[in-house]
Amino acid sequence: MFVMIRLGLFAGILAIMLALGFDPFFSAMIAAVVGLSLSLLFFNNQRAAMSEAIERWVNRKRTKDEFAEDGDVAEDRDSSEDSKPNA
Repeated sequence: MFVMIRLGLFAGILAIMLALGFDPFFSAMIAAVVGLSLSLLFFNNQRAAMSEAIERWVNRKRTKDEFAEDGDVAEDRDSSEDSKPNA
């Protein structure tokens, strides 16, 4: 859904700029920047949902043991950073 919204924003802005007679390359660059900006400002919920869906897909085959191991590694890294002397 989020991807379709972003593509729609890009295509709409691009079509408007091309209809107004702007250079195609310039129009594409402006449409990309404006589309990205608008999607970051106004479509946070859709972006968060897409991010969670991607995370679930990536972690679909991981076991509880793998998650526990990752947690142990993160704890070890945090404790080693705490023991470093600050210069």
